[in-house]
Amino acid sequence: MVGQPTRDRRAERREATRLEIVEAAWEVARERGLAAMTLKEVAERIGMRAPSLYGHFASKLAIIDAMFGQAWEQYLAVGRGAYADLPEAPREVLLAVARTYFDFAVADPVRHQLMDTAVVPGFRPSPEAYAPSLAVMAQLVGLLEGLGLGDPDDRDIFTALVGAMVSQQLANDPGGERWRRLLPRVVDMYADNTGLPGPPLTPLREGS
Repeated sequence: MVGQPTRDRRAERREATRLEIVEAAWEVARERGLAAMTLKEVAERIGMRAPSLYGHFASKLAIIDAMFGQAWEQYLAVGRGAYADLPEAPREVLLAVARTYFDFAVADPVRHQLMDTAVVPGFRPSPEAYAPSLAVMAQLVGLLEGLGLGDPDDRDIFTALVGAMVSQQLANDPGGERWRRLLPRVVDMYADNTGLPGPPLTPLREGS
């Protein structure tokens, strides 16, 4: 039809191959660890030879860069969905935010490692791959500012608390609920310190 844009099938095939490589890299990383992942293993997963990967990615770190960007894109989409219908009570909002990140992180420990720890020596994300993480942070800043928590220290403490709970869960009770069930108490302590109004998420302990 006149005026209809022409599909670039070559570009589509190239992008599909890149995505296939990235998915294979995730499979290998989940089995062997991110740092131990090799191009040879990734190539074998999709029936390629390792040198052929260089037609799509310049190096192992370039594949990891694509994985990093993909992971943060995934969380950005999850956050947009979860935050579209938040409760009204400020502490309930914080709890929803904390649980959204917590559940995403513990669902895939290797993905969490890449997103939030320096697990791969020499890796620094490119501006393109880093952009979704900045969008996630802007999303969080907007939510906290809407609750009257505009101080950058408030944001840093909140993310540190939730991140620490994720680390404890993964290290000490993988697949369980031990630290997830403590999130309401963590949010209450944070809210009390920052002067966020109630009602509290957990009852006060006797003697408090």
